[in-house]
This record gives sequence, structure tokens and C-alpha cells, in this order.
Amino acid sequence: MPAIGRRCLELRVVDKNATWRIVCRTDPDVVVIAAVFEKKTQSTPKQEIENSKARLAAFDRVRNGGKR
Repeated sequence: MPAIGRRCLELRVVDKNATWRIVCRTDPDVVVIAAVFEKKTQSTPKQEIENSKARLAAFDRVRNGGKR
């Protein structure tokens, strides 16, 4: 998903009562799950995109020891 960042994907899981989305990023050594939500419209909600960006940025800060 270019709207969130490089190597980001939105996976779709369909069950009996809902369609779920999993936003994740694939790094060489880890898959980071940024969000899981029920998707009710064609487009990804802007709040989910912003939350995913913030979570991935926080992950990167922790992983890099607080450095950018």
C-alpha cells in the first residue's frame, strides 16, 4: 500500500459475517502487523492509514534504539 509506505500490504480475509483487512509491512527479517479492521467500504478509511503509519514509525524508532 503506497499510501502507508514501502513494502506495505493490505490483506483481505472474508468470513461469514464480515470482510477483514490486515495492514502489514514485510521487512527482510520480520512481518509487522500495523492494523486489523473490518472493512465496510471500497476505500481504506483515512484514520486506519494514519494509525498504521504511526504504528510503523513507532516500531522503527524502537527497533533503531530511538534513532531515526
